[in-house]
Amino acid sequence: MRYVPRDLGPVLLKAARTFPAVVLTGPRRAGKTMLLRKLFPKASYTLMEDPDAIARMRADPHGFLDGIRLPAVLDEVQNVPELFSYVRSRIDKHPRRTGQWFLTGSQDAPLMRGVTESMAGRAAMLQLYPLSRHETPKVNLLHGGFPEALARPAGSSLWFSSYIQTYLERDVRAITNVRDLATYRRFMALLATRHGQVLNRSELARPLQVSVPTINQWIGVLETTQQVLIVPPFYENLGKRLVKSPKIYFTDSGLVCHLLGINTAADLQRSPFLGPVFEGQIASEIIKRQVNSGVRRELYFFRDEQGLEVDFIVPARSGGVTLLECKATRTPLPRMTIPLQQLHEAFKGKKTVKRNVEMVLVHRKGPRDTTGTKMHGVKLYDEDAWAARGK
Repeated sequence: MRYVPRDLGPVLLKAARTFPAVVLTGPRRAGKTMLLRKLFPKASYTLMEDPDAIARMRADPHGFLDGIRLPAVLDEVQNVPELFSYVRSRIDKHPRRTGQWFLTGSQDAPLMRGVTESMAGRAAMLQLYPLSRHETPKVNLLHGGFPEALARPAGSSLWFSSYIQTYLERDVRAITNVRDLATYRRFMALLATRHGQVLNRSELARPLQVSVPTINQWIGVLETTQQVLIVPPFYENLGKRLVKSPKIYFTDSGLVCHLLGINTAADLQRSPFLGPVFEGQIASEIIKRQVNSGVRRELYFFRDEQGLEVDFIVPARSGGVTLLECKATRTPLPRMTIPLQQLHEAFKGKKTVKRNVEMVLVHRKGPRDTTGTKMHGVKLYDEDAWAARGK
């Protein structure tokens, strides 16, 4: 698969012109290193997973950094968090020199703590997720958006198996003391069956025979390593009693299909998980678009105790909102718009809030192009047209 220009590229270039350092986090193998080396081909490169590099850095930090030619890419720096303070001291000697240090990491929270403590105001902090459909039409439900899985789709099952093993042995163990990785792997597979559902930690704990605090810790690990998206319920009071627990999705549809044992497009089409997988991909596309634009992640779902449910609520910069339903069908029908219309009426009835409310139904691509057409005031988009918005 040829290199695909990333939507984050312009934001990253702007950050490099503004800050001495850029910290780029994201899931393992999302393409962070490739992006930096494409945008900054003259930068030197050091992998901080290399035991020799780690040993040299810890034995003589100043000598190690003296031997690095700037600008420099330091990859997977979460392995040596003490490096931040030494990089900070060098930045402070020449604070006007921008675009000198590019630091990448697969673990968001530990890395962010290091940046917050050592490099506040000196580094731009950006996230890179796997490829989106906005970036390439090769992204699909079965194979997801990891570049290597898309490059060799016939071998994607083996790739995902290796990816999970590497993830367990490196990222999970680096963050928390998981004694039984086999149980954690079973936890990931069980969580995949709850993809797109309201998170119920007790239901996950019982079959694994672990405590709810352990489940909380393990979900925290997945969120820290950006393998899952936690979508909170919409919090605004619309005169309804709302569900308070969040929904959970795996970030990559290819990974969740692998965990569910879905290996072919035919398997996926017959699977009862087709709807949640499609819904999760749309959630992931929304989050990718937000972070690739350099704006805050903001995505909610709506469900009240009377059974009214809308998949997603996406706030707009103008103060408006988009109410969005996802249907894994190639034939959108009028009845599919009813929840959107009901929630739209609730927004209209809240007189203290004046905002533009857009209703959208996203469906799988079919023989008829529905782009921009309306059904009872609801805009219709197939998955390709939705991904192309803003191109």
